[in-house]
Amino acid sequence: MSRIDITEPLWDQSTFYGRFRHFAFISNPLLSLANEKELLEAKELYNQYKAGKEPSGTPIEKVIRAKQLYESAFHPDSGELQNVFGRMSFQMPGGCLVTGAMLQWYRTATAVVFWQWVNQSFNALVNYTNRNANSPLTTTQMGVAYVSATSAAMATALTFKFVVQKRAKNPIFARFVPFVAVAAANWVNIPLMRQNEILLGLDVTDENGKIIGKSQIAPVKGISQVVTSRIAMCSPGMVLLPVLMQRLEPRRWMRRLRPAHAGLQTAVVGLFLTFMVPVGCALFPQKCKLSIDTIKRFEKDNYEEILKNTGGNPPQYVYFNKGL
Repeated sequence: MSRIDITEPLWDQSTFYGRFRHFAFISNPLLSLANEKELLEAKELYNQYKAGKEPSGTPIEKVIRAKQLYESAFHPDSGELQNVFGRMSFQMPGGCLVTGAMLQWYRTATAVVFWQWVNQSFNALVNYTNRNANSPLTTTQMGVAYVSATSAAMATALTFKFVVQKRAKNPIFARFVPFVAVAAANWVNIPLMRQNEILLGLDVTDENGKIIGKSQIAPVKGISQVVTSRIAMCSPGMVLLPVLMQRLEPRRWMRRLRPAHAGLQTAVVGLFLTFMVPVGCALFPQKCKLSIDTIKRFEKDNYEEILKNTGGNPPQYVYFNKGL
């Protein structure tokens, strides 16, 4: 087999199916079980192959495995080993435990507040782990993002539980409290965790990957897509499962299994997330594009800089990494 470009995905990223295969490749939950020694060896082989200096006779299968381990566990900007709990490969086991608990224990205000706090703590870790290393946050900024997202989740959950649910007088609405809170918190947490990208601007490139300037609209577009993707990841488990449980719980055989309801819901959420994590990541291309006309209209200073860096002949579109 001929050499591959180890820095690029193995599948066509212009199609949803290609992006789905790529993210399924690097978000496989089993990858979170790899030990540090195995990951560091994968990084070494990855860098050796990238430089064309891998050991003679190294099979391509071993190279692809090293690529999978490296891209699942190391930060794409800094190359640092990520915390295992914040990796995309841990989204299924971590997400299913937290989501299963939120769906099971939703009836009291205390339970709602506690599990929203646990969920936002997990989300904060994921967002920090996958942050843009070129736009680091201060400790204060991270603290504000965490407190704001947690407060938004709790306030939304309690408002929905005691206002919307009470007026609707339908028990099914209580089961949607976790989803509504999670969706609202995502729109607070992610933008705050990536606020420096908006404040300082994000590097944008031409189609060949050459940096030609900055844009503050680019991260707004990228962050909006990331938030949409994160909500899409949890939607099936948090929207379809409550409806299913509402229908099944009155049945006699389900009442006998009541002690196992939490485990059952957690397992079903895990099945949803195994499929939905790569689906959510694949909804939008990782290499996002933005029209130069948009920058010209709303960011005159940044447009002038791009114009200067391209010799007065800017490309029709600029590109940037939207993040995860």
